Amino acid sequence: MKNQENRDGQTPESSQAIIEGLHKLLEALPPHIRDRLVKRPDLDRLLEVVLDLGRPAETRYYSVTERWPEMEVREQDIEYVVRAVGEFGKDNRAGIERTLHRISAIRNRSGKIIGLTCRVGRAVYGTIDIIQDTIETGKSILIMGKPGVGKTTKLREMARILADQFDKRVVIVDTSNEIAGDGDVPHPGIGNARRMQVPEPARQHEIMVEAVENHMPEVIVIDEIGTEAEALAARTIAERGVQLIGTAHGISLENLLSNPTLCDLVGGIQAVTLSDDEARRRGTQKTVLERKAPPTFDVVIELLDYDKLALHHDVQRTVDLLLRGTQPRPEIRVKTPMGEVEIVQKPEAAAEPVAPAAPERRRGGDDHPKERRPVAEPDRRRSILRVFPYGVARTRLERAIRERRYPASICNDIEKADAILAIKTTYQRKPIKLQEAVDRKVPMVVVKSNTYTQIAGALDELFQREEAVPLEDTAVREAQAGVEAVLESAAALDLTPRNSYLRRIQHLAIAKMRLTSESVGEEPERYVRILPIYK
Repeated sequence: MKNQENRDGQTPESSQAIIEGLHKLLEALPPHIRDRLVKRPDLDRLLEVVLDLGRPAETRYYSVTERWPEMEVREQDIEYVVRAVGEFGKDNRAGIERTLHRISAIRNRSGKIIGLTCRVGRAVYGTIDIIQDTIETGKSILIMGKPGVGKTTKLREMARILADQFDKRVVIVDTSNEIAGDGDVPHPGIGNARRMQVPEPARQHEIMVEAVENHMPEVIVIDEIGTEAEALAARTIAERGVQLIGTAHGISLENLLSNPTLCDLVGGIQAVTLSDDEARRRGTQKTVLERKAPPTFDVVIELLDYDKLALHHDVQRTVDLLLRGTQPRPEIRVKTPMGEVEIVQKPEAAAEPVAPAAPERRRGGDDHPKERRPVAEPDRRRSILRVFPYGVARTRLERAIRERRYPASICNDIEKADAILAIKTTYQRKPIKLQEAVDRKVPMVVVKSNTYTQIAGALDELFQREEAVPLEDTAVREAQAGVEAVLESAAALDLTPRNSYLRRIQHLAIAKMRLTSESVGEEPERYVRILPIYK
C-alpha cells in the first residue's frame, strides 16, 4: 500500500528522513543558534543558515527570511562550524558525512573564513513527476533556473529514477558532493546510480570525459556546467550517444544564448555575412546571426518556481526562432497542491526546421515589387525527410543538410525516422534497433567513415532515391499554386530551388496552365521562374 502524501508532495517517511538529516546539520551549528532553531514549528522548511562575522545570524525559509539582531556572529561561532564540518575544498565548500548538506565559506584577503552559508540538502522523492514523460524519452536535458528552485534536487531524483526504475547505467559527476553527499559512500538518495567525485572544480571536464571512456554509462548527470571546457566536454559526451542530464548557470534559454562561454550548449551563435543576392532573398541585413551547430541538449527546462516550469521540447527550433527575433512559446506546466500536473500553456505547433523562405524575385531588378500573397505549399511540411544518424556525426549531417538545402531534419527517435544514415562499423554489428528498422523497410544508406564528404554523398544518394516519387506531387502543386498567384498579381514569381528532374515537371505543369516559365540561377539553387502574361 502506498504511503499517503502530505501537502508538500512528500511521503511521511521521506519527510522524516529530511528531518533526521537536518539534525546532523544542526549539530554542526553553535549551541545557541541550534537551540533557537529547534523551537520553530516550520523547521522542516529551513533552506539556509547564514553566519557573517560581526553581523546578525540569518535564517532563510521557503517564503521568508529572518534575522536575529540580538545574536551577532562571533569568531568562535564560525570556528565552531569549521571544526564540525572539516576541511573546505578549493571551491570553498564542505559537507557533512553521508548527508546532502553544503557549507560554503567566504574568506577575507588573507584567506581567513569570515562568513558561512549552511544550505540544507534534501533528497525529496516525487519531485520529477512533472517532467517524468520527458525523462523517459532518452533525450539530453538541460535544467536552468534561479538558485533555490530545486535544480539539484530534481537532478538527484532523475538519476535515481533512471538507475532504479529504468535500470540504466547512470554515472553522476559530482563536483562539490552536492548531488550524492559528502564522504566516500554516496547518499541513498541517488539509488543505484554511481558517483564520480571531482577533486577540484577545474578538473570537472576531465572527469566528465573519463566517465564516458572508463565506465560505459548510458546516462551522465552533471551539476553546474559553468566553463567553456565543461561545455566542450558535454558536447563530446552527447556526440557519443550518451544521454546527458545537467544544469547550467543562467535562468533561461535566452539568457544562456547570450552567454559566450556556455552558448555552445544550445548550438552556439555565429555572425554570417550574406551576399547581396542572398540578403535580398531572405529580406534581411547582410550580416545575420545563425546557429553554429546542433544543440548539445535536445530539451531545456526552465524552472520558474519549485512546482512550475517552462519546457522547450525542441531546443534547435527555439534557438532558431530567437535568432530570428521571434519569441518562442514553450509549454508551461505546474504541479498543484494535490500533486496533479497541469499544462497551463501549450506550445505552439512545432514545424520541422526548414531553410528560410526566399522572398519573391522580379524581373528587371525592381527594388519595390508589388505586394502579393505568398505561394501556398500545403504539403511542404509533409515533404520534410526525418533522418536518423546511427553513429554518424550530427554536426556534419546538419551541415550537409544546410549547405545542400535539402528538405530534411535530424530525427532523435529511430522509430519515427523516414530514413537512416548509419556508419559501417555499427551497421555490421546489426544492433536490434537497426535490424528492426531494416525489417520495417526504412530507407538506409551506410557510410564507411564519419567524414563530411561521405555523409554529404550519402545524403545525395538518399534524396536521389526519395525525390523521384515523394517530392514529385509537391513540386506540381507548388507550380499550380504559383500560376494562380501570378495570374492574380500579374508579376513574375520564383519557386523553390529543385533538381533538374523536378524543374522539368514544374515547367510542364505551368505550360498546361497556359503560362511560360524559365529556369534561373546556378546549381544546386537553380529554380523555376513563372512569367506573367504581358498585355
